[in-house]
Amino acid sequence: MYFQDFQVVLQEVPGEVSLCFSISGCPLRCEGCHSTHLWKKRKGKKLTKKIFCQTICRYKGLASCVIFMGGEWHKKKLVELLKIAREENYKTCLYTGEEEVDKEILDQLNWIKTGRWKTSLGGLDSQRTNQRFIEVKTNKILNHLFIKTEHS
Repeated sequence: MYFQDFQVVLQEVPGEVSLCFSISGCPLRCEGCHSTHLWKKRKGKKLTKKIFCQTICRYKGLASCVIFMGGEWHKKKLVELLKIAREENYKTCLYTGEEEVDKEILDQLNWIKTGRWKTSLGGLDSQRTNQRFIEVKTNKILNHLFIKTEHS
């Protein structure tokens, strides 16, 4: 499993400071995708257990969640890394364009974002989106956390 980039992000999981790994080799190739650089297999750096552990240990106490942007096509490796994150007391999230993922992956997640990118429907900040941000334990859809409302 290769990752194209790593970032500390604040908006992908509301209320969490998240360590975000963008995994290359996405097979979906959604029209209008803003991350086409992630389509090519083996692009970026190999995400070894050592690199992953060093990264999450560096941010321990500063970040609260680990997010994978894709990677479900590497089920065994993804599950291994999610388990490590949970053992280090991180919450976990997966952003996928799929509607469902394997139960073995789902069992390691606090949240999952599902649904292909459809330009005409927008992302999680759109009321019309086909995408869903779900709290796995309760199966509750939390899209409302991404919708900006005007306060008077």
